[in-house]
Amino acid sequence: MLKKSCLAAVALILSQTSVAKTAAQPTASSVINSASAQEWRIVDADNILKITLPTGSAYIELNPLLAPKHAENIKQLVRDGFYKGLSVYRFVEGFVAQGGDASGKKAIKNASKSLPAEFYLTTATALNITELDITDGYAPLTGFLKGFAVAQNEAQTQTWQVHCNGVFAMARDNNINSGGTEFYVTIGHGPRYLDRNITVFGRVIEGMEHFNRLSRTPIEGELFNPIADIHVLADIAKHDTSQFKVLKTDSNAFKSLIKARQNRSEEWFVETPDYVDVCGMPIPTKRLKS
Repeated sequence: MLKKSCLAAVALILSQTSVAKTAAQPTASSVINSASAQEWRIVDADNILKITLPTGSAYIELNPLLAPKHAENIKQLVRDGFYKGLSVYRFVEGFVAQGGDASGKKAIKNASKSLPAEFYLTTATALNITELDITDGYAPLTGFLKGFAVAQNEAQTQTWQVHCNGVFAMARDNNINSGGTEFYVTIGHGPRYLDRNITVFGRVIEGMEHFNRLSRTPIEGELFNPIADIHVLADIAKHDTSQFKVLKTDSNAFKSLIKARQNRSEEWFVETPDYVDVCGMPIPTKRLKS
């Protein structure tokens, strides 16, 4: 009886210790709210696309570090007015919304119709990222770089943006170098099997709801999900003063946020799995100006 009582007491102490540790663990929201000003970066308006859809505008941050040619080419297409009068012509529930020129016949002015694939960035030496200490079925390493969810080869000399919800990427046909004008946004659970098969070069930082609200079924005689306009945000600064900041993914605050999301200490949570995958880590983004 004495032995059982001792074991019960030890179990109670361990349980209380666990509860105390959980209580001491900051919540995700408290980490974000306590991040210093230096731990945030202002998103360059020249790297933001504003896409106006039937229900409102979405803002997309481009990723020129990992796909510089695609980022520059789409800005040129936008500035040439290529997307005016076009639409988001393909919608697959829980998967993708794809826009551009469904006919493939619209003339290109100063941009390129197709580009060499930029499935990943190759560097001569290892490129450091904020790593997640997890086993990932799609890549040796996963983590974050400059505000984007990424993966790498074991040597860290190949780095690519992964297919999480809300990524911005370039569609292609069987020719890997055929992408250039037809963009898509992922909707729902990220289709990670597309990683390194398509060039991913951005993410939606605001307005994801407008992609989710797109029509599912075309109506005869009407343009399916028309694109009212697309602008590079820097080009319309007089009319749209929107400004965004993103928590730096190499900051101490972001590293603390990873721990907070691995083991959720909010009162609502019963189970804390000590795990979060690369697509389960939303990158904090805040609007500063409207």
